Amino acid sequence: MTARTRIKVCGMTQKADVELAVQFGIDALGFIFVKESPRYISPEKVRKIAADVPPFVHRVGVFKNEDPAIVHEIVQYCGLSVVQLHGSEPPEYSETISCRVVKSFRVQADTAPEFIESYRGAVDGFLFDTYQKGAAGGTGKTFDWQILRKFSPPGPIILAGGIGPDNVREALLEVKPFAVDVNSKVEIEPGIKDMEKIKALIEEVRKVDLGLGE
Repeated sequence: MTARTRIKVCGMTQKADVELAVQFGIDALGFIFVKESPRYISPEKVRKIAADVPPFVHRVGVFKNEDPAIVHEIVQYCGLSVVQLHGSEPPEYSETISCRVVKSFRVQADTAPEFIESYRGAVDGFLFDTYQKGAAGGTGKTFDWQILRKFSPPGPIILAGGIGPDNVREALLEVKPFAVDVNSKVEIEPGIKDMEKIKALIEEVRKVDLGLGE
């Protein structure tokens, strides 16, 4: 059986974009609940947007150092199936979350494998993103994927950071992640997606999955 790479589009803010992404076959939709983000969306808007999302498309809530009680409230209110943590949340933080958890790590040359290993059993997925001072994601820049060779994440790898239709093939062949998480490279402006780029990215991912053009 051919493995299928999962695709998540993060920073969704528009219902029309959500509907088209679902039609195109996206696996997960990301909604950012970090108020300082240019892609912030309120729980009230997510609840309306996500109301018609099919049950096997994941609704992912992105948080950064948020009070666990508030996270729990938003998970229930918006019907989230996954929480993605982008702050300095320790492994035990995940015990307070009522759904599956993905932890984001901003990769640098000196990122310690032991730090990644400390989240073993605490989270369900390991997202690797580009480090940029003052930014928790959405930088539009890639990092040196070869750094990941020194890690042995005890769970599925999700690759993020500057991935778009022009470089997703290279990313998949180099890292072989379980999933890719795309955002700024498939946008017209923050929060407004370029659906042609998303469609092109999906086509590239499926070609790699099928072993075409390698």
